[in-house]
Parts: sequence; C-alpha cells; structure tokens
Amino acid sequence: MAIKASKNRNRGSDKLLPLSLLVTALFVPLFIFRGVGDFDFWWWLSANLVLLLGLCFYWEPGYRDILSRDFSKKTAFKILLGLASALVLYGVFYVGNEVSRLILPFSGEQIGNVYLFKGDASHLRIALLMLLVIGPGEELFWRGVIQRYMENRFKPVYAYLLAALFYAGVHIPTGNFMLVMAALVCGLFWGFLYLRYRSLLLIILSHILWDLAVFILFPFST
Repeated sequence: MAIKASKNRNRGSDKLLPLSLLVTALFVPLFIFRGVGDFDFWWWLSANLVLLLGLCFYWEPGYRDILSRDFSKKTAFKILLGLASALVLYGVFYVGNEVSRLILPFSGEQIGNVYLFKGDASHLRIALLMLLVIGPGEELFWRGVIQRYMENRFKPVYAYLLAALFYAGVHIPTGNFMLVMAALVCGLFWGFLYLRYRSLLLIILSHILWDLAVFILFPFST
C-alpha cells in the first residue's frame, strides 16, 4: 500500500519537464505572432489547450476521476464561490486599472494593446471559445495539471508560487508588462483558490466569468 501511495503521489512529476518544454514551444510563437492567416490568436490558443489537455488525459487516465469527484461534490457551494471570486478578481483589476494609469505613464497604451488580441474575431466567437475551451482549458491545464504535478515535487505553497510564475512567464514574449503582471495576478489568485479548495469546477467558473467580463462585457481599454 505504501508503494502504491508513493507511485500515485509521484504520478505526473516526471512529465513536468517535457510539458514545460512543450508549453514554451506552443505559447512563445502564439504570443509573438498572434496568428497565421485565418488561424488567428483565438483559434491558436484554443488549439494549444486542446493539444496539451489531450496529452495530459492520455498520460493520466485517472484525471477524469478527479474531475468527476470534483464536479459531483458541494456543487452549489463551488458555483457560488466561483461567481463571487470572479467578482472579486474583476474588482481587483478595476482598481489596478485606475491606479496603474495614475502611476505608470505607459499602462494605458499597454492595456489597450491587450485588446488588440481580439483582431477581427467576433465577440460571439471569442465568447464561445472562452466559455467552451479557453476558460476551462487553462484551469484544467495550469492548475489541474501543472500546479498539481509540481506539488509532487515541492511543498504545496512552493508549487503554487512556481506555477503562477510559470503562467505569467509564458506571457513575457508579448513584451507587454501590464499583460504579464495581469497574468501573474490571475495565476496567484486562481492558484490560491485551487490550493485552498482543491476544486477545478470553482476556478473554471471563476475564469470563464472573469474572461467574459474583462474582454467582452466590461473591458478596461477606454
């Protein structure tokens, strides 16, 4: 039993290096080029997440059981907390937007540049991809895989911090300081919720609602 427990605990930790290299190879070109022809940023980001999650589910069939248990227990509580956390995070960004524009002369332009990622994509397509692929996919991968796998090598709090830094780090090729800081804040926020509640349902809902609010419903670019 002890040997089995040890194997379960170490499951996935040997995948961290190849996953990290793959993430770098997928996201650096994405943030530099943002699209190739009709294959724009939103299709590219969605394709990256589908590929990464496909590999993770293949490597770890038991991940489905983790999700099944999560989605079937205390569902109402997780939904309410997901909604509340999205509101809190939006409030943090609302204040951050106002303060950064006062103290950082370049912040307004860089925040506006984030919305240039929309390109020619319709709000409907962006919203659907956020709802069905991007919001769920980012949390299933970054918190459900990367942070969880890191916990098999490091203390949970260190894994949480490292995963948040990695999440922010893949945004560095954009050259947009405000976007990198936004990713760091989001990584720390959702990573903490995962560390505290161990619920992917909660943070998936939080991520989807926050994405829709920031990019579609109540953007900060004006």
